Amino acid sequence: MEQRDFKHQMRGCLVGCVVAVLFWSVATAQRYSISEEVNEGTVVGNIAKYLGLDRGTLKNRKYRIVSGDAHPHFRVNQNDGILYVNRKIDREEVCEQSSSCVINLKTVLENPLEVHYVEVEILDINDHSPIFPDKENTLEISESVLPGARFQLKPARDPDSGQFSVQQYKLSQNDNFRLEVKEKRGVGKIPTLVVQKSLDREKVGSHALTMTAVDGGKPPKSGTVNILVNVLDVNDNAPIFSKDIYSATVNENASIGTVVMQVNATDSDEGTNGDIVYSFSKSTHQNLLNLFNVDELTGEITVKNSIDYEENDEFEIEIQASDKGFAPLTTEKGVVIKIVDVNDNVPEIEITSFSNSIPEDSRPGTTVALISVNDLDSGINGHVICSLNVGVPFTLSPSLKDKMFSLVTKSPLDREIQSQYDLTITAKDAGQPSLSSEKTIHVVVSDVNDNKPEFLLNPYTFYVTEGNNPGATVFAVRASDWDENENARISYQIIRDGGEDNKFTSFLNINSDSGDIIALKGFDFETLKTFKFQVVGTDSGTPPLSSNVTVNVFILDQNDNAPVIMYPLSSNGSAEGVEEIPRNVNAGHLVTKVRAYDADIGYNGWLLFSLQEVTDHSLFGLDRYTGQIRTLRSFTETDEAEHKLVILVKDNGNVSLSATATVIVKLVEPKEAFAASDVKSAAKIDEEDNVTFYLMITLGAVSLLFIISIIVLIAMQCSKSTDYTSKYLQETNYDGTLCHSIQYRSGDKRYMLVGPRMSIGSTIVPGSHSNTLVLPDRRRPSAEVRLFFNRRQPHCVLFARENHNSIYTLNEQPTVNGTKVAIFE
Repeated sequence: MEQRDFKHQMRGCLVGCVVAVLFWSVATAQRYSISEEVNEGTVVGNIAKYLGLDRGTLKNRKYRIVSGDAHPHFRVNQNDGILYVNRKIDREEVCEQSSSCVINLKTVLENPLEVHYVEVEILDINDHSPIFPDKENTLEISESVLPGARFQLKPARDPDSGQFSVQQYKLSQNDNFRLEVKEKRGVGKIPTLVVQKSLDREKVGSHALTMTAVDGGKPPKSGTVNILVNVLDVNDNAPIFSKDIYSATVNENASIGTVVMQVNATDSDEGTNGDIVYSFSKSTHQNLLNLFNVDELTGEITVKNSIDYEENDEFEIEIQASDKGFAPLTTEKGVVIKIVDVNDNVPEIEITSFSNSIPEDSRPGTTVALISVNDLDSGINGHVICSLNVGVPFTLSPSLKDKMFSLVTKSPLDREIQSQYDLTITAKDAGQPSLSSEKTIHVVVSDVNDNKPEFLLNPYTFYVTEGNNPGATVFAVRASDWDENENARISYQIIRDGGEDNKFTSFLNINSDSGDIIALKGFDFETLKTFKFQVVGTDSGTPPLSSNVTVNVFILDQNDNAPVIMYPLSSNGSAEGVEEIPRNVNAGHLVTKVRAYDADIGYNGWLLFSLQEVTDHSLFGLDRYTGQIRTLRSFTETDEAEHKLVILVKDNGNVSLSATATVIVKLVEPKEAFAASDVKSAAKIDEEDNVTFYLMITLGAVSLLFIISIIVLIAMQCSKSTDYTSKYLQETNYDGTLCHSIQYRSGDKRYMLVGPRMSIGSTIVPGSHSNTLVLPDRRRPSAEVRLFFNRRQPHCVLFARENHNSIYTLNEQPTVNGTKVAIFE
């Protein structure tokens, strides 16, 4: 409560002090000038200096400007008493268009209270351009107004005042109008548009003018407005026809309503003053009014009744064109109508001589038919022109006699391309409109024997499995002939000239009608792998035509050969042998090796070995790929002294064939084995000598066969076409396939066999004598070098050794025991 009473007492004292100061202070006023739009912070004047105030006390006395505006235009610095612009001032916003713009400021100092009034005059700048109230003014002025007519325009407004307001108006250059400007108090300058030259709407229907208002600034600012003056029409022009002379023709049999012609007139006026109505003139004869009619809106002249050329061949009519003005203006024009005789007879076509069939070998110019035409009309209406449909190898040739034509061939015929033609003959007269008639004749092109038989393939390639049934059809050739009937009936024959390519034709026969080829005997792949011959196809035409085709036959192998045991062989020829080994041999000892071969190839010749019978399975093991028999463990005293092993050798054909070999293994004491080994080694030396001798003979034969194959291949490649040699290797015993390599592993050894297009497993058995030569590798005593080749196909050979394969190309020859061996990759 005490604090609240204290505040009331202080507020009362303060009010009393203010009243006292007000009575004491002296009010003064100072005037400054500043231009509008100056930047914030611009100095207006030093108020403290002018009033003689101590600048050091201004801040303590809280020198300020008293204003009710939240954002006053000015501010005073309490440190130095200088008046500054607080924000940009727009004179037009503060004073609108007043001639004088002054802002009154009240400044206050406290302790003691002083009030000073400051007047700031805002000086105008040229910051606005004149603006017209509308972007475009439109005036409508009649073309009948006289020069001097005046039309007041809306003035432009400029927010600036004084010399910066609108000072003058300008009008764009033109010949018909000028501009006058008058000063009006309180409004300013008023522009007036004055007509200075007569207007003609038909020449210029509207005038586009531009009026510009310019103020007095330096540089001056301006504003523009577009003035569009539309000239209003008066009926001051008569209709004018578009042609000086109107002339038309009409056929004598023109139907009622036919448009003969159309007249056209135009009027430069607009609205009803330019609308035209057509009619016959009042002087037109009644007969013409009965024959013709004119449309009052379009000006079309039409036929009203039948017209007869023989009565009158020409008419002249007066047509009148009038506008719809208050005082109509009228123009007349003469129209000439000529009547034309019509072409009312159709030409007639008559075929006087006609051959409906013509051979395809007929020469150009051969006559097919004679044609006559007739037209009952005369003059140009009776002149007839004949034509033929396009795209046919025929033409019409005029005859010496009038209205006669010959139908002849104009190019060679080909029945195989088109065998018949529908020819449309058109006869057309020269009348207007032209009349025409048509007649169609059917021409057949007869066949001649001009095409040789064509085989569907050339050459033919067939694959025949060996062991075929004699007398059965093995394959067939087919040919076609573009001719027809007897000319297209083909008979087939095998060429049997005794040549090298036809030496196998003796056991072939062909059905002459169907082309089916019959084998008179079965083929044996092991004897014959490929052959070729030729077949001729002859048609039954006169004279007959023929063509040849080459037939290539490849024999495919079947599994028709059982494996043959090469070792062991007993003295009586049976596959049985006795092997003696010491009792003290270790596990893995090579007891013997069963050798076999198969005359077939591929899977059919791939041999596998298996133990069919053995006395003790724990003692001996057989390698299924090589045929090697080895001990599985050491012998004990309880083991029997003699063991019988029956080995089954079978191929991999679809129907597997097999053979068996029996090996008797006898266990002997080491001394006896040593003595026996001496005897056996001597025999083995002789055997190895024989094997070496046979090996050299075999390798020599292979080399010779390789050289012969290369010579034959080069010769046949030179004599045969490119596409044939690219498919088949020209060798007598070659089965038509390319070499292909097969790898397999046996124990710790890896083998590769190369043969003609073999899939996996379709190779020769590496363990057979005929397919594998086991040779020592001098660089690695423990390694085994193998040469793989097919006894029946020596052109594909691989030279390989343990853990390494070497494939040689044709120009490389590895040496085996001093003998060069031909190798194919």
